Amino acid sequence: MTPRYRDRAVYLPSPDVLVVADLHLGRDAVSNVEVRVGEHEDVTDRFAGLCERFKPNEVVVAGDLLHSFGSLPRGVRETLRELKTSARGVGARVVVTPGNHDAMLETVWDGPMPAEHAVGDWVVCHGHEPPETDAAGYIVGHDHPAIQIEGQRRPCYLSAESIYDGADLLMLPAFTALAPGVTVNGMRTRDFQSPLVTDADALRPVVRDEAGDETLRFPPLGEFRRLL
Repeated sequence: MTPRYRDRAVYLPSPDVLVVADLHLGRDAVSNVEVRVGEHEDVTDRFAGLCERFKPNEVVVAGDLLHSFGSLPRGVRETLRELKTSARGVGARVVVTPGNHDAMLETVWDGPMPAEHAVGDWVVCHGHEPPETDAAGYIVGHDHPAIQIEGQRRPCYLSAESIYDGADLLMLPAFTALAPGVTVNGMRTRDFQSPLVTDADALRPVVRDEAGDETLRFPPLGEFRRLL
């Protein structure tokens, strides 16, 4: 079935799995600002809303659950407790596939954390390294894609068929609203950090307009650039 795009996440109706990527918990605390910018409330409220909406059997985090490499900022454990409570409230188990920022993951996470996790025909992983598991498609994060339209930058998904060893690819935007996103409009294959991107021109941006309850699909980047 077609993936459902919602609020920087994706829901797979079959096998009933919600996937998020790049929460970067603790980014708020280590930001160079005098006033905290509401990371905890934003992430936990939106995560709870997605769990209530879809009531998945499983929630998979596609890497970079944490932000800091060598420390755990104040508030991270509390945020994790609330995320687990929201998932348990709808009967979902949570799986974390570690990303390159998750060096401290084992100190705060006691649930499953495989490098790659199969969900139906898809394999979920962070996307910073080539996957070892064969799959029809891969769901990743890592690059924090965003697209600029009429001067406004919006987080976006990127999808392509048969782009990595014959497999499809779906790249998610960062779930944290504190990540501004990397504008992909003019990016070439070499500009992406994920080795799963082998042809940037084939990537189709998808933007979710939550206010209008609308999913906007754009031409592949190779064509989209010519339209700008």
